[in-house]
Amino acid sequence: MTWDSSYPQPQNQMSTIRWIIVLLRGIPIGLSVSLGLLVTLLLRLFEYPLFGQNRPVTPYITQAVCRMSLSLIGLKCQVYGSVMSQGGGVVANHCSWIDIFALNAFQRIYFVSKSEVASWPFIGQLAKATGTVFIERNPKKAAEQRSLFTSRLQAGHKLLFFPEGTSTDGQQILPFKPTLFAAYFDPKLRDKTFLQAICLHYIAPKGQDERFYCWWGNMSFRAHLITTLSVFRQGRIVITFCDPVAVADFKDRKALAAALQQSISKAHQTSI
Repeated sequence: MTWDSSYPQPQNQMSTIRWIIVLLRGIPIGLSVSLGLLVTLLLRLFEYPLFGQNRPVTPYITQAVCRMSLSLIGLKCQVYGSVMSQGGGVVANHCSWIDIFALNAFQRIYFVSKSEVASWPFIGQLAKATGTVFIERNPKKAAEQRSLFTSRLQAGHKLLFFPEGTSTDGQQILPFKPTLFAAYFDPKLRDKTFLQAICLHYIAPKGQDERFYCWWGNMSFRAHLITTLSVFRQGRIVITFCDPVAVADFKDRKALAAALQQSISKAHQTSI
C-alpha cells in the first residue's frame, strides 16, 4: 500500500550554495554509515558464533551512527517520555526515511520491513547487518512469519514496525493494520509481553512547507534526501514515548492495535 496526499507535494529549488551544503553534510553522513556497517559486519563475525540471535554489542553501533547522522543533518530531537524497560515490541507512525535514524537513536530495536528491502543496493545490506526482520505480503507464509516473530521476541529483541503500512505527510495518523499484532498473542508471549507506541512529529525549517521532512507516495528518495540536506538551518523532531501497555490486557489484536493508534494520535495532537 502507498499513501498519497490530495495536496501537491512540496517543491524546492536548488542553488549552488544549497548543493555545497548537501556535499558538506552528505559526505560525512555517508562515511559514518559506511564505517558503522563495516564495524557491525566485522563484529558479527564474533558476535554470531558466540551469542547467536542475541546481539550484545552491535546495536550500540547502530545507535551511535544514527545519533551522529541526525547531528550531521542538523536535526534536533525533543524527546518526551521514556523507553520502556519491559520486553516486547514497539510501534510508530511512519513519515520518512529519517524515522529510521530517529527511532534507533534513543533505543536498541530491530525493524520489521517488507522483504523487497533486502534486495535494495546498500540499504538492503545495512538492514540485514542491523538485524531487520523481513516479511512477505503472502498469506501462505503468515504462519511461518509469526513463528519467526515469536523466536525473535523470545530472544529478547524489541521489534519495531509501522502499523499504518505506509509513510504519510505526517499531518495525520492512518488506521493501524492489526495483522502483525497477532504474534504477540502467542501463548508463549502474551502474558509477559508489552508494547510501546512512539509518536514522531517533524517540525519543518523556518519558511519551508510543514511537510518538508516527510516522504510519501511516488516521491524520489534521492531527490528528497538532497532537499533535506540542503537547508542550512534545520528543523526538529518531536519524539514522544507513550506509556507501554501489556498485551494480556487486550482481548485480541484489533483491540491492541486500536489502543496503540489512539495513544499515538493523542500524542500527535499534543505535539502540533
